[in-house]
Amino acid sequence: MLRALNQFRAAPNLLTMLRLFILPFLVNAILDGDWRVAFALVWIAGVSDGLDGLLARMLQQRTTLGLYLDPIADKLLLSTLFLVLMHVGVIPRFVTVLVFSRDLGILLIATLLFVTNTLRDFRPSLLGKANTLVQILGVLTVMTCQVAPRARLEELRTLLLWTIAVLAPVSAAEYAWIVVRRVNEPHDPLPALKPAATAQVAARDGAQVH
Repeated sequence: MLRALNQFRAAPNLLTMLRLFILPFLVNAILDGDWRVAFALVWIAGVSDGLDGLLARMLQQRTTLGLYLDPIADKLLLSTLFLVLMHVGVIPRFVTVLVFSRDLGILLIATLLFVTNTLRDFRPSLLGKANTLVQILGVLTVMTCQVAPRARLEELRTLLLWTIAVLAPVSAAEYAWIVVRRVNEPHDPLPALKPAATAQVAARDGAQVH
């Protein structure tokens, strides 16, 4: 119990929880059309995301909680922004549908691979990382256009949104191809995990499943 509380008190995890705390205020600001406040909150969340990893390395405070909490907070923030920006009409519906379809498909496959001990230590591909980066840039550009509209920014926004729409299914197809290839590779069968060991394996490999 004390160890769990200490993990919550770790500086990187406090910064990660700050992003989760900001989220409802960010959503309300967007829905109210207060784009300047929303823009500021997004940047605070972005800075905290960069700092938590840096602090974890500098202070040697890498924890099991942080291993799960950080990617969950990142994905929750980005997914929520796509939904609410679609709701207010600044991101096309088809872009958000493609993004969510990709994420849900990958989550389902990764979960099945994990619980069946079929594949572990599966790192995100370069295309998958590029997809996430373009999504972040797209969301930031969309919100910047609401705060400081410029013709060139509008063109960049359109380009990024179309790039997101293309990369989402392409990176999902690449993920499926990599999974099929690696599953069909000859390998020693993984030993069945005991319930007590499941959390340890998840803590070691969970952040690498993408």
